[in-house]
Amino acid sequence: MRNLALVLCVMAGPAFATGLEIDITGEAEGTVVIDLFEEVAPQHVQRIMTLAAEGAYTDVVFHRVIDGFMAQTGDVQYGREGQDMRYAGRGGSQYPDLPAEFSDLPFERGVIGMARAQSPDSANSQFFIMFEPGPFLNGQYTVVGQVVTGMEVVDTIKRGRGQNGAVIGPPDRMSALRVLDRDPAAAQ
Repeated sequence: MRNLALVLCVMAGPAFATGLEIDITGEAEGTVVIDLFEEVAPQHVQRIMTLAAEGAYTDVVFHRVIDGFMAQTGDVQYGREGQDMRYAGRGGSQYPDLPAEFSDLPFERGVIGMARAQSPDSANSQFFIMFEPGPFLNGQYTVVGQVVTGMEVVDTIKRGRGQNGAVIGPPDRMSALRVLDRDPAAAQ
């Protein structure tokens, strides 16, 4: 009976109990609501929620934005508005890196993934939002959530240049984040 419940949960898709509401300021203006998948990537979701609750993500910029691919943010060490943007994307938080929590969930439009260095166990605070499907990321990066409203805001985030997508000039930023606690029963 327990296995049947697990199968039904997986078939229904990721359950969530928490989320984020992110205000984006810059060329993109508006609010994005994200459901975080605690059952899929519990350690990564806990890290995002901890940093959000501490206010660590406030005024952190979208430092790497590649048209047709993704917008990356979350460098709480070097990615804050007003810092030297040459270092944005190289930092993390005061917490240790996380072990990978790979899943079978595909990287589709609006999916939130954790950014990492070469090692699969190097994710820390940075995350990215997919503009388009990226099947080459499947099973290689940790899926932590999905945009549920505000994808039109994500679509207007200032694009970077070149192969690495570095943003030139003033980047868009997360000006405010609010932690949303949700009743998992409401998602069904």
